Amino acid sequence: MAKYVSVLTDMEERIRTGQYVPGHKLPSIRDASEMYGCSKSTIIRAYAELERLHIIYAMPQSGYYVVDRRGEQWDQGRDNDKLDFSSASPDLHIFPYLDFQHCLNRAIDTYQYQLFTYGDSQGLESFRHMLVKHLADDQVFTKLNQIVVTSGVQQALNILTRMPFPNGKSVILIEQPSYEIYQRFLELEGVNVAGIARTTRGLDLDELEKMFKHGDIKFFYTMPRYQNPLGTSFTLTERKAIVRLAERYDVYIVEDDYMGDLGTEVRMNPLYSYDTSEHVIYLKSFSKVIFPGLRIGAAVVPKLLHPTFVQYKAFSDADSSIVSQGALEIYLKNGMFDRHKRKIIQLYADRMNRMNQALTQVQASEWVEVAPVQQGVYISLMLPKVVNMDQLHTKLKRANIITVPSKHFFLQGHTPSSKFLRLSITRVHEDRIEEGVRAIMDEVKRTGRGWG
Repeated sequence: MAKYVSVLTDMEERIRTGQYVPGHKLPSIRDASEMYGCSKSTIIRAYAELERLHIIYAMPQSGYYVVDRRGEQWDQGRDNDKLDFSSASPDLHIFPYLDFQHCLNRAIDTYQYQLFTYGDSQGLESFRHMLVKHLADDQVFTKLNQIVVTSGVQQALNILTRMPFPNGKSVILIEQPSYEIYQRFLELEGVNVAGIARTTRGLDLDELEKMFKHGDIKFFYTMPRYQNPLGTSFTLTERKAIVRLAERYDVYIVEDDYMGDLGTEVRMNPLYSYDTSEHVIYLKSFSKVIFPGLRIGAAVVPKLLHPTFVQYKAFSDADSSIVSQGALEIYLKNGMFDRHKRKIIQLYADRMNRMNQALTQVQASEWVEVAPVQQGVYISLMLPKVVNMDQLHTKLKRANIITVPSKHFFLQGHTPSSKFLRLSITRVHEDRIEEGVRAIMDEVKRTGRGWG
């Protein structure tokens, strides 16, 4: 990492957490260079970038000061009594609007002649070259001709669901609970689908092997890291075992690593990194770090599947624009993505830490089972099966606390294996997390007095 980026990131964090408040004078260039152990030119570059982002401003003969942004960002929503623990969308106030606008403008200039063509159905070639390097940083080592750019992960899932697979099988296996939108799509399409229970403790690997062996499974759709809705991740043992079973029984794995950018745990590699038989299809999303509306995803497709996948994609209705792909390529290439990602990781880690502290303070574990989650954006509170979830959801809504009933994360017609509250930390300011947790647990306790 360039030294000025390290300085820049630290300064932004100090401002965000209130160590440097609005109007606060920053250390002089000389003092800052001594504090960070770097040259004055490095500090000048970092301060120039902070000024360009409208985070600080310079006063001649005086120094640099933090911009007074009261009335903006989170202060806009503090008069709003609602606490939204339901939203899966990223925090709107931390998006790099100016940076990405710059990248869009450069992309238009760079790819102006290609705007009048339909482009390669696999995606912009220069962007895919960039993705080869980007994915390698996450232990996904692949080649250019195996990467297909998609209009978000959902387009890739739609194609994989509809296309035939070399194993000739027809049933799609999906975790229960799992990603709501994909489950509704499977039901709408009338696909042969089966579910396997996933709990906060993981999967029953013996049950998974039985289903792989006897269930005519075409592919197994899974979120190994920071699963939606539970928030938990597979252990190293589980990840290796799942890949071995897939190879043994010729079952493909569709690995939705939609939140892989948000984790820093050691040895938390994707399933793809353990695949030696080309049975893992790796899906990458940028929606949790950049704008969800950008609609750019990437699929790393095994050689046997690749021609069919590209053929089906060519007849798909939606696709991401060349300008969007070019802008994201520039954003990745110039280091803006990595810098913004570090900021997001720290921000969400702080909020998840606040969430766990609040749950400990209210002694939540005496009433619910708290999923062991330290990173990502979701954490789940497992409730007794006797709880009326609709009633609990309604009562929380009356208290201006927005949640999602757990039944939404199961296949319709399947008896839910558990009841839980999925709490998201993306739209709740860390200063209000404890308030929200206390209100939720108060309602859970009131409801729970009749459980016995």
